[in-house]
Amino acid sequence: MRVLIVGCGYVGLPLGIELVRQGHTVSGLRRSLAAEKELQRVGIQPLHADITLPETLAALPREFDWVVNCTASGGGDADNYRKIYLEGNHNLHAWLAPSPPKKFVYTSSTSVYAQNDGSLVTEASPAEPEAPTAKILVETEKFLLAQARNQFPALILRVAGIYGPARGHAFKQYLRGEARIEDGGARWLNMIHRDDVIGAIIAALERGTPGEIYNAVDNEPVSQLHFFEWLAAQLQKPLPPRAPGDTETWRKRGVTNKRVSNARLRAELRHQFKFPDFRAGYAAEIAHMAADHG
Repeated sequence: MRVLIVGCGYVGLPLGIELVRQGHTVSGLRRSLAAEKELQRVGIQPLHADITLPETLAALPREFDWVVNCTASGGGDADNYRKIYLEGNHNLHAWLAPSPPKKFVYTSSTSVYAQNDGSLVTEASPAEPEAPTAKILVETEKFLLAQARNQFPALILRVAGIYGPARGHAFKQYLRGEARIEDGGARWLNMIHRDDVIGAIIAALERGTPGEIYNAVDNEPVSQLHFFEWLAAQLQKPLPPRAPGDTETWRKRGVTNKRVSNARLRAELRHQFKFPDFRAGYAAEIAHMAADHG
């Protein structure tokens, strides 16, 4: 297949490497020219454009079988999210629509689920977030799903908190001594290793149904307390200190408390996890970290 990866960064670059390994012809689109040699070195054809500036897309080739938009905002406020996610997907659609791909996969986020009662959420659960950034993600999803009803083969992966090499918010906080156990540590965390994000994207390209949504999250949500207890035991360090936390504070920060189901990812896309839970994934990361410092 001729594959375009939009956003060849933390997820997109190793995704491209894996697709090249599988024999696909891969192009990688980035805003910066800085990574051009890096992409070429691993067999990815570099393309230079900014999806927030549609005129930069106009001159590029657009004959692709599969397109993945895994662009990341790198943080930022609602205006930044609107430009990169909502306007960016509008611009990609306008560019590709005259000659649409066979599949267009967009990586959204499980932050669209605002549930705060620890409940199990599926793709059919309400996605009514209060955080302005997450509202824009919902708006983006609705745009792409509407296009899917109009013969543009978009589908959505709602990705949980990604961890892996040099990544993992709670893990890095713990290593820096900045982590806190909030409100007894009962809040649920939902995670997925970067390698499994890549696997889920490829499964979506191969077997996903346009117009559908799939949660990309590992098999086992974990409470904050259980996560830090496990880390403390593995690293032989003390638990983080306790800190007060309440639903109102979490709401203002856009923090949620839910258990995200991946049943559809496993059943319909038949994704086989490399790291089915946080223990498997973080044991590998801790081993890598020890080797690096050995």
